Amino acid sequence: MTAATPQATHAFARSDRSVIGVWWWTVDRWMLGVVALLIAIGVVIAFAASPAAAARMNIGDPFHFAVRQCVFAAAAAVILIVTSMFDVKTVKRSAFFIWLIAIAVMVALPFLGHNAKGATRWIELGGFSLQPSEFMKPALIVLVAWMFSEGQKGQGVPGVSIAFVLYLIPVALLLMQPDVGQTVLITATFGAVFWMAGVPLSWVMGLGVVAVAGLGSTYFLLPHVAARVDKFLQPDKADTHQVDAARVAQAAGGLFGRGPGEGVLKRSIPDAHTDFALSVGAEEFGLVFLMLVVTLFTIIVVRGLYRSMKLSDPFEQVAAAGLFVLVGLQAIINVAVNLDMIPTKGMTLPFISYGGSSMLAMGLTLGLALALTRRRPGAYTVGEGLAKAGAFA
Repeated sequence: MTAATPQATHAFARSDRSVIGVWWWTVDRWMLGVVALLIAIGVVIAFAASPAAAARMNIGDPFHFAVRQCVFAAAAAVILIVTSMFDVKTVKRSAFFIWLIAIAVMVALPFLGHNAKGATRWIELGGFSLQPSEFMKPALIVLVAWMFSEGQKGQGVPGVSIAFVLYLIPVALLLMQPDVGQTVLITATFGAVFWMAGVPLSWVMGLGVVAVAGLGSTYFLLPHVAARVDKFLQPDKADTHQVDAARVAQAAGGLFGRGPGEGVLKRSIPDAHTDFALSVGAEEFGLVFLMLVVTLFTIIVVRGLYRSMKLSDPFEQVAAAGLFVLVGLQAIINVAVNLDMIPTKGMTLPFISYGGSSMLAMGLTLGLALALTRRRPGAYTVGEGLAKAGAFA
């Protein structure tokens, strides 16, 4: 019997020039593994939280949300794999059309949207609630990075001005819904992209001052924002049932948790399977679960930024880094809410919280990021991208 060749231990030989074969040898397979683990964790948490959520909403099937989460997870995996096969030109074109469609739907929300918890953020499509802002976010990051890179070329393209227009349009529409959490997230990510594109620090600081002033004004203009901030700052004078229950659940979980299905948090708060899915997991699987999730997101962001930094093209470098920052910031916001470090935001934990729009959009986000960081000829000419990125300075 002949010994197996090294190539036989892989799904595809290096000589395989098919689309899938080339993709397999050029994509970041470690990143794929980490994302797959996060998706699997999300499915496990969905099965843990679904019976209580279904009972609370008078849904006959106790695993209604778990089954739907499995469907969303499978669809997100397909989206991630397909988009990670895109070339750079297709990434740009896809981002443009996704941004355009998402903005069109956001404009239509006041007339066709579904109102929930005092906000109109979703549109109903055949029993499925679609939140267009989730898909707008990765498309926006790619587009503003594209405009910044065009502005750096010195060919008369007003890249910075166009990027600000692309950013301000969704911000205005988000504040109309209102959705301050998403506004904060895309503003912070936009600022990071602004800085990474080589824009002078004074411009970035100016944007930061305007953003902080704008965020502060929402306290006086939007009553629900004021209520959440007051509840956070004066918990003894407000109903803080959700965050109190989350803290108790995390403490009760200890190091290794109560055990699968033994948690009580999911029976007492309405958002246990969505915004507070992390606390459900911490109660049933302990501190080790919480640390595992934080570690996995840290790997995604750190590894993603490291690979982005080594890209040779300024657009690819900034767009990929911006997408990884977007994922990291959303995870940080959700974890901080669960730990009662910031006011509640209604922000999902990527790949883990229940929600179709969030799951599919995160598949799109990391799919685009993986497409940009694939190993293709000339993509990783070390130092060239960093040198070009200072063109604004």
